Amino acid sequence: MWLTDINSRLAARAAPDSILGAEAADARLHGTRAFPWIWLIWLVWLFGPPVFGISEYFPKWLWPTLVSLPIFLVLYVAAHMCRRRRVVWYAGAVAAIALALVPFNPYAGTYLIYACALAADWGSPKRASGLMLALMVVFGIEWLALHLQWQYLANFWVLCLIVGGMGIYGSLQRQRRAELRLSHDEIRRLAASAERERIGRDLHDLLGHTLSMVTLKSELAGRLIERDPVAARREIADVERVAREALSQVRSAVSGIRAAAVAAELASARLLLEAAGVQMEYWCGPQELPSNVENCLALVLRESVTNIQRHARANRVEITVLAGPERVVMRVRDDGRGGVNERGNGLSGMRERVAAQGGELKIESPRGRGTSIEVSLPLLAPPNPMPDRTLRPSSNVTVLPVRQAGSQS
Repeated sequence: MWLTDINSRLAARAAPDSILGAEAADARLHGTRAFPWIWLIWLVWLFGPPVFGISEYFPKWLWPTLVSLPIFLVLYVAAHMCRRRRVVWYAGAVAAIALALVPFNPYAGTYLIYACALAADWGSPKRASGLMLALMVVFGIEWLALHLQWQYLANFWVLCLIVGGMGIYGSLQRQRRAELRLSHDEIRRLAASAERERIGRDLHDLLGHTLSMVTLKSELAGRLIERDPVAARREIADVERVAREALSQVRSAVSGIRAAAVAAELASARLLLEAAGVQMEYWCGPQELPSNVENCLALVLRESVTNIQRHARANRVEITVLAGPERVVMRVRDDGRGGVNERGNGLSGMRERVAAQGGELKIESPRGRGTSIEVSLPLLAPPNPMPDRTLRPSSNVTVLPVRQAGSQS
Protein backbone atom coordinates (compact mmCIF):
# COMPACT_ATOMS: atom_id res chain seq x y z
CA MET A 1 0.00 0.00 0.00
CA TRP A 2 1.20 3.49 -0.81
CA LEU A 3 0.41 4.74 2.72
CA THR A 4 2.63 2.06 4.23
CA ASP A 5 5.40 2.94 1.78
CA ILE A 6 5.18 6.63 2.71
CA ASN A 7 5.24 5.74 6.41
CA SER A 8 8.35 3.58 5.91
CA ARG A 9 10.16 6.38 4.09
CA LEU A 10 9.28 8.91 6.78
CA ALA A 11 10.39 6.52 9.52
CA ALA A 12 13.73 6.05 7.73
CA ARG A 13 14.31 9.81 7.67
CA ALA A 14 13.10 10.46 11.22
CA ALA A 15 15.52 11.18 14.05
CA PRO A 16 16.40 8.08 16.10
CA ASP A 17 14.85 9.54 19.27
CA SER A 18 11.80 10.96 17.49
CA ILE A 19 8.23 9.85 18.16
CA LEU A 20 8.00 8.07 14.80
CA GLY A 21 11.47 6.53 15.14
CA ALA A 22 10.71 5.17 18.63
CA GLU A 23 7.36 3.76 17.52
CA ALA A 24 8.89 2.15 14.42
CA ALA A 25 11.70 0.55 16.44
CA ASP A 26 9.23 -0.72 19.02
CA ALA A 27 6.99 -2.09 16.27
CA ARG A 28 9.87 -3.96 14.60
CA LEU A 29 10.82 -5.65 17.86
CA HIS A 30 7.26 -6.70 18.65
CA GLY A 31 6.17 -7.67 15.15
CA THR A 32 3.58 -4.87 14.80
CA ARG A 33 3.20 -1.82 12.58
CA ALA A 34 3.70 1.79 13.60
CA PHE A 35 1.17 4.00 11.81
CA PRO A 36 0.47 7.16 13.87
CA TRP A 37 -1.25 8.87 10.93
CA ILE A 38 -4.43 6.88 11.60
CA TRP A 39 -5.29 9.39 14.35
CA LEU A 40 -5.70 12.12 11.74
CA ILE A 41 -9.17 10.74 11.12
CA TRP A 42 -10.41 12.82 14.07
CA LEU A 43 -9.81 15.99 12.07
CA VAL A 44 -13.34 15.41 10.78
CA TRP A 45 -14.55 17.15 13.96
CA LEU A 46 -13.27 20.44 12.51
CA PHE A 47 -16.26 20.34 10.17
CA GLY A 48 -18.72 20.18 13.04
CA PRO A 49 -20.45 23.58 12.68
CA PRO A 50 -22.78 22.58 9.81
CA VAL A 51 -23.25 19.07 11.23
CA PHE A 52 -24.37 20.31 14.64
CA GLY A 53 -26.29 23.32 13.30
CA ILE A 54 -24.13 26.18 14.59
CA SER A 55 -22.74 27.39 11.26
CA GLU A 56 -25.20 30.32 11.29
CA TYR A 57 -23.43 31.63 14.40
CA PHE A 58 -20.00 31.22 12.76
CA PRO A 59 -20.60 32.05 9.09
CA LYS A 60 -16.90 32.41 8.27
CA TRP A 61 -15.79 29.05 9.71
CA LEU A 62 -14.98 27.20 6.46
CA TRP A 63 -12.10 29.08 4.85
CA PRO A 64 -10.05 29.62 8.02
CA THR A 65 -10.51 25.93 8.76
CA LEU A 66 -9.35 24.89 5.28
CA VAL A 67 -6.32 27.18 5.52
CA SER A 68 -5.37 25.78 8.92
CA LEU A 69 -5.43 22.13 7.79
CA PRO A 70 -2.24 22.01 5.63
CA ILE A 71 -0.36 24.07 8.22
CA PHE A 72 -1.39 21.60 10.92
CA LEU A 73 -0.46 18.56 8.80
CA VAL A 74 3.05 19.91 8.17
CA LEU A 75 3.54 20.59 11.88
CA TYR A 76 2.12 17.19 12.86
CA VAL A 77 4.45 15.26 10.54
CA ALA A 78 7.45 17.37 11.53
CA ALA A 79 6.68 16.83 15.23
CA HIS A 80 6.79 13.06 14.73
CA MET A 81 10.11 13.20 12.87
CA CYS A 82 12.07 15.73 14.93
CA ARG A 83 14.17 15.09 18.02
CA ARG A 84 12.09 14.52 21.14
CA ARG A 85 13.28 17.67 22.92
CA ARG A 86 11.94 19.83 20.06
CA VAL A 87 8.39 18.47 20.25
CA VAL A 88 7.46 21.25 22.67
CA TRP A 89 7.73 23.84 19.91
CA TYR A 90 5.46 21.90 17.56
CA ALA A 91 2.92 21.26 20.32
CA GLY A 92 2.87 25.00 21.02
CA ALA A 93 2.48 25.77 17.31
CA VAL A 94 -0.49 23.40 16.98
CA ALA A 95 -2.07 24.98 20.06
CA ALA A 96 -1.50 28.39 18.44
CA ILE A 97 -3.50 27.24 15.41
CA ALA A 98 -6.33 26.27 17.76
CA LEU A 99 -6.19 29.70 19.41
CA ALA A 100 -6.24 31.47 16.05
CA LEU A 101 -9.12 29.40 14.67
CA VAL A 102 -11.45 29.24 17.65
CA PRO A 103 -13.05 32.70 17.02
CA PHE A 104 -14.19 31.37 13.62
CA ASN A 105 -14.77 27.71 14.51
CA PRO A 106 -15.36 26.53 18.09
CA TYR A 107 -14.40 23.00 17.04
CA ALA A 108 -10.84 24.24 16.77
CA GLY A 109 -10.51 22.58 20.17
CA THR A 110 -9.71 19.48 18.09
CA TYR A 111 -6.29 21.00 17.45
CA LEU A 112 -5.83 21.43 21.20
CA ILE A 113 -6.32 17.67 21.65
CA TYR A 114 -3.60 16.98 19.07
CA ALA A 115 -1.33 19.50 20.81
CA CYS A 116 -1.80 17.68 24.13
CA ALA A 117 -1.08 14.35 22.42
CA LEU A 118 2.22 15.76 21.14
CA ALA A 119 3.01 17.29 24.53
CA ALA A 120 2.68 13.85 26.11
CA ASP A 121 5.84 12.75 24.27
CA TRP A 122 7.95 15.65 25.51
CA GLY A 123 10.40 14.82 28.26
CA SER A 124 9.41 13.31 31.58
CA PRO A 125 5.77 12.72 32.57
CA LYS A 126 5.98 15.70 34.95
CA ARG A 127 7.15 18.07 32.20
CA ALA A 128 4.63 16.66 29.71
CA SER A 129 1.77 17.07 32.19
CA GLY A 130 2.83 20.65 32.93
CA LEU A 131 2.90 21.53 29.24
CA MET A 132 -0.52 19.97 28.68
CA LEU A 133 -2.06 21.91 31.56
CA ALA A 134 -0.49 25.17 30.34
CA LEU A 135 -1.95 24.71 26.84
CA MET A 136 -5.37 23.85 28.27
CA VAL A 137 -5.39 26.89 30.55
CA VAL A 138 -4.43 29.31 27.75
CA PHE A 139 -7.08 27.85 25.47
CA GLY A 140 -9.66 28.04 28.27
CA ILE A 141 -8.90 31.71 28.91
CA GLU A 142 -9.51 32.59 25.25
CA TRP A 143 -12.61 30.40 25.14
CA LEU A 144 -14.18 32.18 28.11
CA ALA A 145 -13.07 35.58 26.79
CA LEU A 146 -15.09 34.87 23.63
CA HIS A 147 -18.14 34.10 25.82
CA LEU A 148 -18.49 30.59 24.45
CA GLN A 149 -20.32 27.93 26.42
CA TRP A 150 -18.14 26.43 29.15
CA GLN A 151 -19.74 22.98 28.77
CA TYR A 152 -18.03 22.52 25.41
CA LEU A 153 -14.76 23.70 26.92
CA ALA A 154 -15.12 21.07 29.65
CA ASN A 155 -15.60 18.40 26.98
CA PHE A 156 -12.42 19.45 25.22
CA TRP A 157 -10.50 19.47 28.48
CA VAL A 158 -11.69 15.96 29.37
CA LEU A 159 -10.63 14.68 25.94
CA CYS A 160 -7.26 16.42 26.29
CA LEU A 161 -6.68 14.75 29.66
CA ILE A 162 -7.69 11.32 28.32
CA VAL A 163 -5.62 11.53 25.13
CA GLY A 164 -2.66 13.13 26.88
CA GLY A 165 -2.77 10.59 29.71
CA MET A 166 -2.82 7.73 27.22
CA GLY A 167 0.12 9.30 25.41
CA ILE A 168 2.14 9.63 28.63
CA TYR A 169 1.34 6.03 29.55
CA GLY A 170 2.37 4.78 26.09
CA SER A 171 5.61 6.75 26.26
CA LEU A 172 6.38 5.24 29.68
CA GLN A 173 5.67 1.75 28.34
CA ARG A 174 8.03 2.24 25.39
CA GLN A 175 10.70 3.56 27.74
CA ARG A 176 10.33 0.57 30.06
CA ARG A 177 10.49 -1.87 27.15
CA ALA A 178 13.64 -0.14 25.91
CA GLU A 179 15.20 -0.35 29.38
CA LEU A 180 14.22 -4.01 29.58
CA ARG A 181 15.85 -4.70 26.23
CA LEU A 182 19.01 -2.93 27.37
CA SER A 183 19.11 -4.98 30.56
CA HIS A 184 18.63 -8.18 28.56
CA ASP A 185 21.43 -7.19 26.19
CA GLU A 186 23.66 -6.47 29.18
CA ILE A 187 22.82 -9.86 30.69
CA ARG A 188 23.71 -11.59 27.43
CA ARG A 189 26.94 -9.61 27.17
CA LEU A 190 27.94 -10.48 30.72
CA ALA A 191 27.02 -14.12 30.15
CA ALA A 192 29.12 -14.25 26.98
CA SER A 193 32.03 -12.55 28.76
CA ALA A 194 31.80 -14.99 31.66
CA GLU A 195 31.71 -17.92 29.23
CA ARG A 196 34.80 -16.65 27.41
CA GLU A 197 36.62 -16.27 30.71
CA ARG A 198 35.59 -19.78 31.74
CA ILE A 199 36.80 -21.24 28.46
CA GLY A 200 40.07 -19.34 28.82
CA ARG A 201 40.58 -20.65 32.35
CA ASP A 202 39.74 -24.21 31.30
CA LEU A 203 42.15 -24.15 28.36
CA HIS A 204 44.84 -22.58 30.52
CA ASP A 205 44.39 -25.26 33.18
CA LEU A 206 44.35 -28.01 30.56
CA LEU A 207 47.21 -26.89 28.36
CA GLY A 208 49.44 -24.70 30.52
CA HIS A 209 51.05 -27.50 32.53
CA THR A 210 50.96 -29.93 29.59
CA LEU A 211 52.72 -27.63 27.13
CA SER A 212 55.33 -26.73 29.72
CA MET A 213 56.00 -30.44 30.25
CA VAL A 214 56.17 -31.05 26.48
CA THR A 215 58.66 -28.21 26.11
CA LEU A 216 60.91 -29.46 28.90
CA LYS A 217 60.88 -33.09 27.73
CA SER A 218 61.52 -32.06 24.13
CA GLU A 219 64.56 -30.02 25.20
CA LEU A 220 65.79 -32.95 27.32
CA ALA A 221 65.35 -35.39 24.44
CA GLY A 222 67.31 -33.04 22.17
CA ARG A 223 70.23 -33.09 24.60
CA LEU A 224 70.11 -36.90 25.04
CA ILE A 225 69.65 -37.88 21.40
CA GLU A 226 73.42 -38.19 20.81
CA ARG A 227 74.67 -39.25 24.26
CA ASP A 228 71.84 -41.66 25.23
CA PRO A 229 69.48 -42.53 22.34
CA VAL A 230 67.48 -44.94 24.52
CA ALA A 231 66.72 -42.28 27.11
CA ALA A 232 65.95 -39.80 24.32
CA ARG A 233 63.39 -42.22 22.81
CA ARG A 234 61.85 -42.65 26.26
CA GLU A 235 61.46 -38.88 26.65
CA ILE A 236 59.92 -38.60 23.18
CA ALA A 237 57.47 -41.37 24.08
CA ASP A 238 56.50 -39.41 27.19
CA VAL A 239 55.97 -36.33 25.03
CA GLU A 240 53.64 -38.33 22.79
CA ARG A 241 51.70 -39.69 25.77
CA VAL A 242 51.28 -36.26 27.33
CA ALA A 243 50.21 -34.77 23.99
CA ARG A 244 47.58 -37.46 23.51
CA GLU A 245 46.24 -36.91 27.00
CA ALA A 246 46.03 -33.17 26.33
CA LEU A 247 44.25 -33.82 23.02
CA SER A 248 41.69 -36.01 24.78
CA GLN A 249 41.08 -33.38 27.44
CA VAL A 250 40.71 -30.58 24.89
CA ARG A 251 38.23 -32.64 22.86
CA SER A 252 36.20 -33.32 26.00
CA ALA A 253 36.17 -29.62 26.85
CA VAL A 254 35.12 -28.64 23.31
CA SER A 255 32.39 -31.27 23.41
CA GLY A 256 31.06 -29.72 26.60
CA ILE A 257 31.06 -26.27 25.02
CA ARG A 258 29.16 -27.49 21.97
CA ALA A 259 26.65 -29.38 24.09
CA ALA A 260 25.61 -26.11 25.68
CA ALA A 261 24.24 -24.75 22.37
CA VAL A 262 20.62 -25.91 22.75
CA ALA A 263 20.62 -25.21 26.49
CA ALA A 264 21.85 -21.68 25.85
CA GLU A 265 19.22 -21.10 23.15
CA LEU A 266 16.50 -22.38 25.49
CA ALA A 267 17.60 -19.95 28.19
CA SER A 268 17.74 -17.08 25.68
CA ALA A 269 14.32 -18.05 24.29
CA ARG A 270 12.76 -18.02 27.73
CA LEU A 271 14.23 -14.60 28.43
CA LEU A 272 12.94 -13.21 25.12
CA LEU A 273 9.44 -14.68 25.37
CA GLU A 274 8.84 -13.81 29.01
CA ALA A 275 9.88 -10.23 28.25
CA ALA A 276 7.10 -10.23 25.62
CA GLY A 277 4.58 -11.63 28.13
CA VAL A 278 4.62 -15.19 26.73
CA GLN A 279 4.78 -18.13 29.12
CA MET A 280 7.34 -20.76 28.10
CA GLU A 281 7.80 -24.35 29.29
CA TYR A 282 10.54 -26.64 28.01
CA TRP A 283 12.09 -30.02 28.62
CA CYS A 284 15.46 -31.12 27.25
CA GLY A 285 16.97 -34.55 27.77
CA PRO A 286 20.48 -34.88 29.16
CA GLN A 287 21.84 -36.88 26.23
CA GLU A 288 24.89 -35.45 24.47
CA LEU A 289 24.39 -34.72 20.76
CA PRO A 290 26.78 -34.51 17.81
CA SER A 291 27.97 -30.98 17.15
CA ASN A 292 26.32 -30.71 13.71
CA VAL A 293 22.98 -31.86 15.12
CA GLU A 294 23.36 -29.57 18.13
CA ASN A 295 24.05 -26.50 15.99
CA CYS A 296 21.17 -27.26 13.60
CA LEU A 297 18.67 -27.63 16.45
CA ALA A 298 19.93 -24.45 18.10
CA LEU A 299 19.50 -22.40 14.90
CA VAL A 300 16.04 -23.82 14.21
CA LEU A 301 15.02 -23.10 17.79
CA ARG A 302 16.26 -19.52 17.53
CA GLU A 303 14.34 -18.90 14.30
CA SER A 304 11.17 -20.49 15.69
CA VAL A 305 11.20 -18.43 18.87
CA THR A 306 11.87 -15.23 16.91
CA ASN A 307 8.85 -15.92 14.70
CA ILE A 308 6.67 -16.60 17.75
CA GLN A 309 7.76 -13.38 19.42
CA ARG A 310 7.17 -11.28 16.30
CA HIS A 311 4.16 -12.83 14.60
CA ALA A 312 2.32 -15.51 16.60
CA ARG A 313 0.64 -13.37 19.30
CA ALA A 314 0.85 -16.40 21.54
CA ASN A 315 0.32 -16.66 25.29
CA ARG A 316 2.05 -19.99 25.87
CA VAL A 317 4.89 -21.94 24.23
CA GLU A 318 6.03 -25.53 24.80
CA ILE A 319 9.44 -26.82 23.67
CA THR A 320 10.66 -30.41 24.00
CA VAL A 321 13.91 -32.03 22.85
CA LEU A 322 13.88 -35.84 22.92
CA ALA A 323 16.87 -37.93 21.81
CA GLY A 324 16.65 -41.62 21.01
CA PRO A 325 19.28 -44.13 19.92
CA GLU A 326 19.01 -43.15 16.24
CA ARG A 327 17.17 -39.81 16.01
CA VAL A 328 16.54 -36.63 17.99
CA VAL A 329 13.20 -34.83 17.81
CA MET A 330 12.52 -31.22 18.79
CA ARG A 331 8.97 -29.84 18.98
CA VAL A 332 8.01 -26.19 19.35
CA ARG A 333 4.31 -25.50 19.95
CA ASP A 334 2.48 -22.23 20.56
CA ASP A 335 -1.16 -21.24 21.05
CA GLY A 336 -0.98 -18.23 18.74
CA ARG A 337 -3.03 -17.24 15.73
CA GLY A 338 -1.59 -19.90 13.40
CA GLY A 339 -1.97 -19.70 9.64
CA VAL A 340 1.80 -19.63 9.08
CA ASN A 341 3.01 -19.29 5.52
CA GLU A 342 5.62 -22.04 5.11
CA ARG A 343 7.45 -19.98 2.49
CA GLY A 344 7.90 -16.99 4.77
CA ASN A 345 9.15 -16.02 8.21
CA GLY A 346 12.44 -17.84 7.67
CA LEU A 347 10.77 -21.26 7.41
CA SER A 348 12.21 -21.96 3.97
CA GLY A 349 15.75 -21.46 5.24
CA MET A 350 14.89 -23.55 8.29
CA ARG A 351 13.71 -26.41 6.07
CA GLU A 352 16.86 -26.24 3.94
CA ARG A 353 19.05 -26.31 7.06
CA VAL A 354 17.28 -29.41 8.37
CA ALA A 355 17.37 -31.13 4.98
CA ALA A 356 21.13 -30.55 4.78
CA GLN A 357 21.49 -32.69 7.91
CA GLY A 358 19.31 -35.45 6.46
CA GLY A 359 16.39 -34.58 8.72
CA GLU A 360 12.70 -33.77 8.37
CA LEU A 361 10.70 -30.65 9.25
CA LYS A 362 6.93 -30.80 9.84
CA ILE A 363 4.76 -27.71 10.32
CA GLU A 364 1.13 -27.71 11.45
CA SER A 365 -0.46 -24.30 11.63
CA PRO A 366 -4.27 -24.24 11.40
CA ARG A 367 -5.56 -20.70 11.49
CA GLY A 368 -6.55 -19.65 14.98
CA ARG A 369 -5.20 -22.83 16.61
CA GLY A 370 -1.50 -22.12 17.01
CA THR A 371 1.57 -23.52 15.29
CA SER A 372 3.55 -26.72 15.84
CA ILE A 373 7.04 -27.21 14.38
CA GLU A 374 8.67 -30.64 14.63
CA VAL A 375 12.27 -31.29 13.65
CA SER A 376 13.64 -34.82 13.37
CA LEU A 377 17.38 -35.33 12.79
CA PRO A 378 19.39 -38.55 12.51
CA LEU A 379 22.16 -39.13 15.03
CA LEU A 380 24.97 -39.97 12.62
CA ALA A 381 28.10 -41.61 13.99
CA PRO A 382 31.05 -39.18 13.91
CA PRO A 383 33.83 -39.96 11.46
CA ASN A 384 36.90 -41.85 12.67
CA PRO A 385 39.81 -39.63 13.64
CA MET A 386 42.70 -39.30 11.23
CA PRO A 387 45.66 -41.45 12.33
CA ASP A 388 48.61 -39.59 13.73
CA ARG A 389 51.43 -40.33 11.27
CA THR A 390 53.97 -38.04 12.88
CA LEU A 391 54.42 -39.85 16.19
CA ARG A 392 54.39 -43.63 16.46
CA PRO A 393 53.68 -45.13 19.86
CA SER A 394 56.61 -47.11 21.17
CA SER A 395 56.22 -50.48 22.85
CA ASN A 396 56.44 -49.08 26.39
CA VAL A 397 53.75 -46.39 25.89
CA THR A 398 50.10 -46.87 26.74
CA VAL A 399 47.86 -45.13 24.19
CA LEU A 400 44.80 -43.61 25.85
CA PRO A 401 41.44 -43.88 24.07
CA VAL A 402 40.27 -40.57 22.60
CA ARG A 403 36.64 -39.56 22.99
CA GLN A 404 35.31 -37.70 19.98
CA ALA A 405 33.34 -34.48 20.37
CA GLY A 406 29.67 -35.32 20.21
CA SER A 407 30.13 -39.13 20.42
CA GLN A 408 27.33 -41.07 22.04
CA SER A 409 27.91 -42.34 25.54
